[in-house]
Amino acid sequence: MSEPAREKATQSEPQPAARRRYVRDLSSGETVDEVYMVAEKHLRANRSGGLYLQIELRDRTGVISSRMWNATERLFDSFDVNDFLRVRGRTQIYQGELQLIVSEIQRVPQEQVDLADFLPQTTQSIDRLMLRLRELMSRIEDQDLAHLVEAILVDETLMAKLAAAPAAVRYHHAYRGGLLEHIVTMLEIAERIAPLYPQLDADLLFAGILLHDIGKLDELSYHGAFQYTDEGELVGHLVQGVELLNEKIREVEEQTRRTFPKELAMRLKHMIISHHGSLEFGSPKVPRTMEALALHLIDNLDAKLAAFQEELRGEGRGSWTEPSAMFRRRLYRGRPKEE
Repeated sequence: MSEPAREKATQSEPQPAARRRYVRDLSSGETVDEVYMVAEKHLRANRSGGLYLQIELRDRTGVISSRMWNATERLFDSFDVNDFLRVRGRTQIYQGELQLIVSEIQRVPQEQVDLADFLPQTTQSIDRLMLRLRELMSRIEDQDLAHLVEAILVDETLMAKLAAAPAAVRYHHAYRGGLLEHIVTMLEIAERIAPLYPQLDADLLFAGILLHDIGKLDELSYHGAFQYTDEGELVGHLVQGVELLNEKIREVEEQTRRTFPKELAMRLKHMIISHHGSLEFGSPKVPRTMEALALHLIDNLDAKLAAFQEELRGEGRGSWTEPSAMFRRRLYRGRPKEE
């Protein structure tokens, strides 16, 4: 083979694909040239009246706030939420959080991206989580609660939503299947602690755990970038959850031809609307029953520890994470064990 021919053959050989730079991989002071999904977008004015873009960019590992100075309305209108953008810019720390200062953006057609790179998914098996959910809920002995739970579990539309829904837009279990994972973990915790408190109604607690965030199935949109639906913004999952509970109680009454106990319905509604624990966190009522308090504490425990685990898996310097927006501090990973 002649020298020119050998050179041409070498140049035509396929090159290995560059490793994708996920949000979780980013650190301060690096140049970025990557494709991300648009989670939110806003066109704002600075103090001098100039326009800039504020964009929330996401992939399956997280979200990063981004800004592009000297923007125009035309640029703002050139893409939408859930679109994919090739973004060029540089990262920096601002007020304790990593952000991206964007110099250039280019819209990328959806058919040119792998959606698995952008929609975070639970690492657990959805089928196994569903099976475990049914196993745990089958332990409810109270017949009225058992009928109510069954009305939810046989609802194929609800279960399909539960298999896909995150538990939140960000911070904890913010990935597809996250709400299901959250509920199952809470049930596992409840199963272990309920025997320690004889006055605690375990059946009621189990039903409350299943119901506490069920309004999020319609509060959130999760087929693209995670965001709130219009109803979610205007009504919220506490009210939506009570509405769904009322609907299922009516179904149970029609099927059983008997009135669902008012006291039981009231206690379940109280658990839903009080599970945030305090007025400042959005609950219109604070927990006033033992089961409502247990629900709040278990919910908070799993949400906080799951979020802490995510932070530990993120970027940081040595034994410490980057500053956490949720915990408002850097978190300590600990030093590697010596051999």
